[in-house]
Amino acid sequence: MSDESSLAPKRFYTLAEAAPADGGFAILLDGRAVLTPRRERLILPVLPLAALIANEWAEQGDTIRLAAMRATRLAYTAADRVAGARKETVAEVVRFAGSDLLCYFAEAPQALVQRQAAQWRPLLDWADRALGVRLNPVAGIIHAAQPAESLARIETLCAETDAFTLAALTFAAALYGSAVLALAVMKGELSGEQAYEISRLDEAFQQEQWGVDDEAAARTAHGRLDAVMLQAWFAALR
Repeated sequence: MSDESSLAPKRFYTLAEAAPADGGFAILLDGRAVLTPRRERLILPVLPLAALIANEWAEQGDTIRLAAMRATRLAYTAADRVAGARKETVAEVVRFAGSDLLCYFAEAPQALVQRQAAQWRPLLDWADRALGVRLNPVAGIIHAAQPAESLARIETLCAETDAFTLAALTFAAALYGSAVLALAVMKGELSGEQAYEISRLDEAFQQEQWGVDDEAAARTAHGRLDAVMLQAWFAALR
């Protein structure tokens, strides 16, 4: 038995389900509401999102592995942190937009440059057309300031969301290194996993040249699971 398994709390319930509650939907474990780490009742804004989280609790075995319960942990963050720190959380997404991964094209090799152009430029065009966010791409890694009006537009888009959408946007921007990719997943332009593969284009190119070590493979697999959860999260909110 691993140390993680031995330290994990034992499962103490039989039935996990989503149910209507004041202000939205709760997660019930044998009829008792799940609480956040701050000991507040976890209330989700829509039933599909509550069902997604309830399913994580239902899928637990003899022990509760919170580290693997991605949607539950994100819901805790939304309820306990984001709801009371909206301005700061919006600013995080704006910071990612200010140094968005999709704006920094390689100078060489040409095969990578072409791959980036094929996958990144259409998304920058989409952000301009669909969101009113025009970001300027550059070649190389030296930071280039983005238009103030575009960053202000990102701020407005984020400020218009509820705490659960905003929490996922922030998580996605950090995972992808890109506010554009995060917004594309939120809007349904890309799936969570598509955005993840686009975000790791440079890494994948290098791995094609030099191979993949076990640590990198594990990191990629972990990130892909996060991306799959984000896809389900945004789909539930839509």
